[in-house]
Amino acid sequence: TLGDASRLQQIVWNLLANALKFTPAGGHIDVALRPVDAGLELTVRDDGQGIAAETLPHIFDRFKQAESSFTRSHGGLGLGLAIVRHLVELHGGQVSAESAGLGLGATFRVFVPCMKSPVAATSPRRASWLPVASANVLEGLDVLLVDDDDDGREVTALLLRQHGARVETVASASQALATLDRRLPDVLLSDLGMPDEDGLSLLRKVRSRASAGGGSLPAVAMTAYARTEDRAQSLLAGFDAYVTKPVEPADLIHAVAKVSGRAARSSARD
Repeated sequence: TLGDASRLQQIVWNLLANALKFTPAGGHIDVALRPVDAGLELTVRDDGQGIAAETLPHIFDRFKQAESSFTRSHGGLGLGLAIVRHLVELHGGQVSAESAGLGLGATFRVFVPCMKSPVAATSPRRASWLPVASANVLEGLDVLLVDDDDDGREVTALLLRQHGARVETVASASQALATLDRRLPDVLLSDLGMPDEDGLSLLRKVRSRASAGGGSLPAVAMTAYARTEDRAQSLLAGFDAYVTKPVEPADLIHAVAKVSGRAARSSARD
């Protein structure tokens, strides 16, 4: 198959994060990849809490999760699986979910078609397709991650940790401010679209602090919106960099490395 390696990797990460989230300790998660007619099929199966029948039709909807005790008690299934569908469809594929009901586990299947013939590139690849210069470019870096979406937060934290960062996660602006009162990380990474108080408001409060209280803390904004005015607002609020969701792993790592000064040191070593 032919595709964007970083995006295909993110599909797997998001499905695994979802399975881990809803499978209790002692449960099992099976991952399989096999060739099928004209493509490849990835299957992620768990024996966890399952999905109610009324929820299945909405499982990949963005911000439109079906109301049930299952979704309410676990915060939404939403953005992580919505990102999976978006990325799979960008590759011309399909994704589906199966479950016999609550308590009976769930199975997610991803089909990605294979190219029938080689395709010649007509333009250079984007820089974000390139691998990060060093796998441990964030080694020892202390990151505070703020995101109200459980799935997105888990996947982003996993990505940062795989590149050496120490990550503390919180789900709201108020929790982030409380954390900054206790200790200062090296980098603040915050979603913009959060309920009650958004990331712009959070960063304005951070920037109003003295340097000793985090006022000059390097900060990266994440958002599902990619409009020019959204980027401008984030930079005016005091963010040092801006990445869009679904997050391109290389873009995120480079942004965090850049605002922390790690990118320059990594380039000097290379």
